[in-house]
Amino acid sequence: MKRLIMVVDDSPSVRQLVSLTLTNAGHEVVDALDGSDALDKLNSIEGKKVEMMFVDVNMPNMNGLDFIRHVRRLPDYRFIPIVMVTTEAHITKRQEGKSAGATAWIVKPFKPDQLLNIVTKLLG
Repeated sequence: MKRLIMVVDDSPSVRQLVSLTLTNAGHEVVDALDGSDALDKLNSIEGKKVEMMFVDVNMPNMNGLDFIRHVRRLPDYRFIPIVMVTTEAHITKRQEGKSAGATAWIVKPFKPDQLLNIVTKLLG
């Protein structure tokens, strides 16, 4: 089933890898450079709703944790799965992510199959 998934990461290579993996699996992808760009894109999407997000923690303009806090205040996005994708593996960062509203956490580097398994697990 084709799902609309947002990828938010300031690294072009990570955005490309995640987007390509998801697109090859039959999903539609919207990508964003950082949290601010992602909020702008969420507001401009018409007729569709993002069903899941993969979000980096460390980004310029608006980091991933602040972005998630903003998203969780939006009625349409309060309960969608948000997966943190980051090099940060420390337990305190994970707890911070969970407190902000992250559903799951994946540490870079990762394998494309890990992403697809998470999508299947969280979206069915």
